Amino acid sequence: METEKVDILIIGSGPAGYTAAIYAARANMKPLLYQGIQPGGQLTITTEVENYPGFPEGIQGPEMMVNFEKQAARMGTDIRYGLATKVDFSSYPHKVWIDDEKIIEAGAVIISTGASAKWLGIPSEERLNGFGVSACAVCDGFFFKGKDVAIVGAGDTAAEEAHYLSKMCTTVHMIVRKDQMRASKVMQDRVLNTPNIIVHFNSETDEILGDKKVEGVRIKNNKTNTMEEIPVSAFFVAIGHTPNSGIFKDYLKMDETGYILTEPGTTKTNIEGVFASGDVQDKNYRQAVTAAGSGCMAALDAERFLTAKGH
Repeated sequence: METEKVDILIIGSGPAGYTAAIYAARANMKPLLYQGIQPGGQLTITTEVENYPGFPEGIQGPEMMVNFEKQAARMGTDIRYGLATKVDFSSYPHKVWIDDEKIIEAGAVIISTGASAKWLGIPSEERLNGFGVSACAVCDGFFFKGKDVAIVGAGDTAAEEAHYLSKMCTTVHMIVRKDQMRASKVMQDRVLNTPNIIVHFNSETDEILGDKKVEGVRIKNNKTNTMEEIPVSAFFVAIGHTPNSGIFKDYLKMDETGYILTEPGTTKTNIEGVFASGDVQDKNYRQAVTAAGSGCMAALDAERFLTAKGH
């Protein structure tokens, strides 16, 4: 199997990976970046990005990620299409398999593989994704000011997002599968005490309604076995995210849901020379701007590590 040696390998191509690449390339470290299964990351399935500083008119998510990629390339990053399929962090330099057909030996590895939103898995959700269906209320709630919206989920994230939406939307219909929420007591109280949030307990989404955009949702009450159609302009899915960290689980410390643990205030993992940035290690903020910030941190941490190693 072919082996290639590099100083810095970056796995992933969202804001974290590309920012790490920009910093590493400018430090003359000749980074190699593999884009992974979704080049550009979650922002490629977002339409309008209005909360990233420096774009007063907003910018389309896919366009923004093309700009990130162009900037990383202009600085000298070697950007390739390919998927990291296996790693061996038991010896140094670290080994990463790409598409099961090539091994990269790297002095430092920056993991920026992101997280993927969990979806309900119904066809109308996929069809209307970007046309009123969203997995990020903080990103997209603003576009539905003064409208009625629905959100599905029962945990802290769903409760937080429902409360966030309640400040700008007329009515928020919260769809909860069981007869109670999983969210912490304080978040549940906040939701239940907000007059324009209507919680539909024991309910599941049967179908999202609308041809070209979201126009309503049909929910099924599991207790009474009845259907109800609610007119809404947006449908938010808040049933959690899955960090894309599976291939690292034999080597890196993670929390119970698979987020990679980093030393507080740094991007260092428990393995020397392996750094994690962006949504794969951040379950709190999950914003493009925070991911970019941690990508910058990872590049600086990696550069210092390699300098100390005498690279």
